[in-house]
Amino acid sequence: MSSSNTLPLEGIRVIDFTQVMMGPSATQMLGDFGADVIKIENPKGGDLSRTAFGAVDEKGLNNPIFCSLNRNKRSLALDLRQDENKEIVYALIKDADVVVSNFRAGVMDRIGFGYHKLRELNPKLVYASGSGYGPKGPYSHKGGQDVLAQAMSGVMMRRADPSLPISIYPTTICDYTTGMHLVQAVLAALIGVSRTGQGQCVEVSLYDSMIALQMQEATCHLNTGKEINWAEMPLCGVFETEDGSLVLVGAFKLNPLQDICNVLGIEDLSIDYPDLETQRANKPYLQERFQTEFSKQSTVHWIEGLEGADLLCAPVKELAEVLEDPQTEVNGMIESFEHPINGEMQVIACPIHFSETDCSARRIPPRLGEHNEEILAELGIDRATEASV
Repeated sequence: MSSSNTLPLEGIRVIDFTQVMMGPSATQMLGDFGADVIKIENPKGGDLSRTAFGAVDEKGLNNPIFCSLNRNKRSLALDLRQDENKEIVYALIKDADVVVSNFRAGVMDRIGFGYHKLRELNPKLVYASGSGYGPKGPYSHKGGQDVLAQAMSGVMMRRADPSLPISIYPTTICDYTTGMHLVQAVLAALIGVSRTGQGQCVEVSLYDSMIALQMQEATCHLNTGKEINWAEMPLCGVFETEDGSLVLVGAFKLNPLQDICNVLGIEDLSIDYPDLETQRANKPYLQERFQTEFSKQSTVHWIEGLEGADLLCAPVKELAEVLEDPQTEVNGMIESFEHPINGEMQVIACPIHFSETDCSARRIPPRLGEHNEEILAELGIDRATEASV
């Protein structure tokens, strides 16, 4: 659980007010990079993700959802309604480098930890905020959540085919994308501090991140009035095979339709449909022909043939297959640790790999308030004061 290498953010202290997914995914990566992340939690339950889909145990509150987002952190459980506990956090912030939160606009100010107040305590502080829609504007006080951001940003409306029903994307794409933008913002601001000696407030939102995710589509719409949809391309699609499914991207070649037909062993359809315009107009027919042929052989058979013709393709896999894939193992994307309550646990490792630095877990996901005594001792506060947390 440790590394002898110097980590990129070693010596950086992060005071983490975040919970659920977007904020914790960001602070976990900062912790992976070596920052000392102190997670401030309510002693009555802590981070909401501790009890997502049911806690593993009433005391530990460390279920797999929480453990997936909170390694390399220390938990300090404080009732911030008490002034003496606010003073403890202020003392931490005076010597901290970063404060991160992901509440609705105005919440941090209301509980006494707004940017202007904390900047007075620590002018070098990087104050990082993630929200649903941003700190200003008509939606600023609305609750931010991944599925809502999919809907409000236009992402949910985008489908491979307009005839398909609108649906929720089943992975937290908005939370994770915004969390990684938050990491980028913090790192850039820390570089700024090293050059100017001055901190600043950096802000990201689910809404902005999802608009940015659609930068190609949005720019085309803004400048041409038309939208592009990569999934609508006539030679792209998901096709069922004899024993599974594959995805084909028939593009980036001089005549991909001809190559596809050669692999499928059918007549050259590019003679009748020679360009993108005619292929678009006849997409249903082309896709039906592809599907008829793909269903006759196994996925492996077709992947070998398509790759042999230098056509972009891949098998469509279940998550369970991916977790057992040898590429996942080679990339070191699963790591294990022994949890005192849950026993042996496996989590997804940091996806960023350094040649000289090991960013694996140094600390397992903390139990609620696990590090109260340790952190208070670092501040020179004795057990009598701790009793009020």
